[in-house]
Amino acid sequence: MLPIDRKVIATDKAPKALGPYSVAIQLGSLVFTSGQVGIDPAKNEIVAGGIEAETRQVLTNLQTVLAASGSALENVVKTTVFLRDMNDFARMNAVYGEFFKANFPARSTVQVAALPKGAAVEIECVAFVG
Repeated sequence: MLPIDRKVIATDKAPKALGPYSVAIQLGSLVFTSGQVGIDPAKNEIVAGGIEAETRQVLTNLQTVLAASGSALENVVKTTVFLRDMNDFARMNAVYGEFFKANFPARSTVQVAALPKGAAVEIECVAFVG
């Protein structure tokens, strides 16, 4: 087996993990984030304002986590979006398009029964560093 550097990514500028997991792991030149919900890291609460505000906060949190690893949204190759209600898809997608404007990552979107802290949306991603 080839040795590959595995690094835990953490930052005080993004919400802390809600359980026994890392916010992100860097493995070689790839970064794997845990799902982010729309928690304002300063208040440790889900932002008010519905699916649009939550999606905006989720993607801002992902930007912050990726920056802590030396990556950025422009380097994202895959996202997975978890929605509490698929009827929110179009509104989530409009905000998503504010953050991803070209060379879009691959994406899966699924509806789930519930999300942590009653969130409406959660997004995780895989990105490269460099």
